[in-house]
Amino acid sequence: MVEGGAVSSGTHRALRRGDPLLVGVDFGTTHIRALVVSPDGTVIASGSAPTPIYHPRPGRAEHDPEALWLATVVALRQATAQLDNPGRIAGLAVASVGEAGVPLDATGHPAYPAMAWFDTRAEAECEDLTATVGADRMARLTGCGSNSMFSLYKLLWLRQHVPEAYGRTTRWLNMADYLAWRLCGVAATDYSLASRTHALDLAKGAWAEDLLREAHIDPSLFQPLTANGTALGPVTPEAASATGLPRHCVVGVGGHDHIVGALAAGAWQTGTLLNSLGTAEALLLALDRPVAGTRLAQAGYAQGAMMLDRPYYYLVAGNFTSGASVDWLHRVVGADIPHETLIDEASSVAAGSNGVHFLPTLRVGNPPHPDSMARGSFLGLFPEATRGVLYRAVLEGLAYETRQMLDGKLEGGDAPKIERIRAIGGLSRNRLLMAIKATVFDRPITVLDMAESTGLGAAILGGLAAGVFPDVETALKGLKCRETEIVPNRSQTETYARRYQSIFRRLRSTTVDLHATIAKAGQDN
Repeated sequence: MVEGGAVSSGTHRALRRGDPLLVGVDFGTTHIRALVVSPDGTVIASGSAPTPIYHPRPGRAEHDPEALWLATVVALRQATAQLDNPGRIAGLAVASVGEAGVPLDATGHPAYPAMAWFDTRAEAECEDLTATVGADRMARLTGCGSNSMFSLYKLLWLRQHVPEAYGRTTRWLNMADYLAWRLCGVAATDYSLASRTHALDLAKGAWAEDLLREAHIDPSLFQPLTANGTALGPVTPEAASATGLPRHCVVGVGGHDHIVGALAAGAWQTGTLLNSLGTAEALLLALDRPVAGTRLAQAGYAQGAMMLDRPYYYLVAGNFTSGASVDWLHRVVGADIPHETLIDEASSVAAGSNGVHFLPTLRVGNPPHPDSMARGSFLGLFPEATRGVLYRAVLEGLAYETRQMLDGKLEGGDAPKIERIRAIGGLSRNRLLMAIKATVFDRPITVLDMAESTGLGAAILGGLAAGVFPDVETALKGLKCRETEIVPNRSQTETYARRYQSIFRRLRSTTVDLHATIAKAGQDN
């Protein structure tokens, strides 16, 4: 156990020729990935395609559903083409971003493009319904505070602004649901994606039909709620021909990407905090039952559920532009510069980045300060600030922001005590970021060598659907992966603690009014 991490590794058993294979599809913000794994989690093959997206105007982002399907076909075809015998594939499931969805008409064609999860065009609809129903009631019912990104408000926007498209809409499919439907022809959804619609009665585990009727939304637009890993059916002949999947491959019910990744990481033990790091970042804390009251919801935290052998509840907070902040700076200073070069340069900069601070709210405000008008900032710049200083400041800002989200969860004693922190996701491979995080948190972080955790979790659900695993416990016990424990750098903990308390925690309140003015000015252009 050293600063920077010590690795304890497991060994994979040899793959036998007759072993079944499983596929997990990960619909992410930037890429759609297909992962072929053996039952113990060994990656056998993979494929990837960029997630098609376009931005018709500021604050709006859309997907062409057909383009999404074709990108998924490319990823799956790449993966299955690497196999000597694709017929060994027994099961598949899809995990995806939340909030986004496809409105389909009665013929199964999209009535309107899919609004991306981070699309914020429905602000007015969100404010109107919240004022009508009441913020506290919404929070108690759904476990989440109001947010214009939720699916419910996208539907309300569609009804208000494109009534002819809304009038043709007969069902709403979350992104994982849509891809599963394209693969097998059966439509259903799971509780984790339903938790991101703002239309789920969390305590009852059912669609909030009274709320939907108050919103004048037909509850039948939402799909049947189904346990994760439930078999939907085999792939259709058309999907098999397009993707290279065998006809007998069973498609199972998937779920929300961060939650499915948490499944693979074994994060459902009470007291375990999972830090899932990708383009966006999630802090997920397992719960025995939903937390009562509205404080956490009004501060931007969200609750939700996953259904396996029983309901698994969780409290989650998201940094919507975590990896996106790193990628943004990388593009600005030079996309041709290797990330390792930037990490090395930033590693030579003293803790505190020579007084430069970064506020990582490039899209919206994160808990415990949700704010659709939030913007990102560099503060403390000086002429000698190098790209290494800026890069380190971005990583430190992300660590401070995560610490602030964590502190907000624990204030008031609503959430259980955190006993361990586990980290997954592509950004967890950034060694400097994880070292800074452990020091800012002042506690160890166990990083799992599971960069494709979402795809792996989806594959597990596909294995449950196909009967490869009798239950999720058996599936998880068979997984093998390396773990690295990152411990705090004690020579830097005081520096970070002082800067976090005296500077970073004041940045939000110092800039909130100015950022709102800037955001409104941008909307007027």
